[in-house]
Amino acid sequence: MVNGGRPLIGVSTYLEAGTRWGVWELEAALLPAGYPRLVQRAGGLAAMLPPDAPEHAAATVARLEGLVVAGGPDVEPVHYGAERDPRTGPPARERDAWELALIDAALAAEVPLLGVCRGMQLLNVALGGTLTQHVDGHVETVGVFGHHPVKPVPGTLYAEAVPEESDVPTYHHQAVDRLGSGLLASAHAADGTVEAIELPAAAGWVLGVQWHPEMGRDLRVMQALVRAAAAR
Repeated sequence: MVNGGRPLIGVSTYLEAGTRWGVWELEAALLPAGYPRLVQRAGGLAAMLPPDAPEHAAATVARLEGLVVAGGPDVEPVHYGAERDPRTGPPARERDAWELALIDAALAAEVPLLGVCRGMQLLNVALGGTLTQHVDGHVETVGVFGHHPVKPVPGTLYAEAVPEESDVPTYHHQAVDRLGSGLLASAHAADGTVEAIELPAAAGWVLGVQWHPEMGRDLRVMQALVRAAAAR
């Protein structure tokens, strides 16, 4: 283990034009501070991964001990063979290509992987699954995170980390429809929405959660990723 015993956890970021700070207005690589702070609080060393050419994903992942694919805009429906619903947001093609390549590289190298919201949806799409492009009731107020209970499926990776039903910070309008190859649903909302997905333990540590742990106080999901990363 390098980095003084703190595993290096890469977190995907996105590029945003016209970002202003001080006297500057420039394109910036952005990541809500909750992500690196959560990695740090869970015992990891956080590294931001701005979009890059997909062919560099394997070399990038090879330098990491864990990977987080962060939340963000809707996945372009072309990636799962669907027509765009009018309620689906504009495409983020550069980010889609980069993060799908990161997921493929992490799965191939068995690098522990956590997908958050969009990251969970991308994990499902990467493995051949589909998405429901709009669900109601999972955004309470525009621009404000809500909360609702999530119930784990016993015997799963998620249930090992969080065995009880718990309230989670949530903000999304899309969800998993058909599960991708090999994936299991490991938590659900009260309305039946799939709230967590994972691969069996034999495939390495791979988990996606529909909610935003970086916006809450519960460290257990990220701590589980950091433990898996430290054990490599």
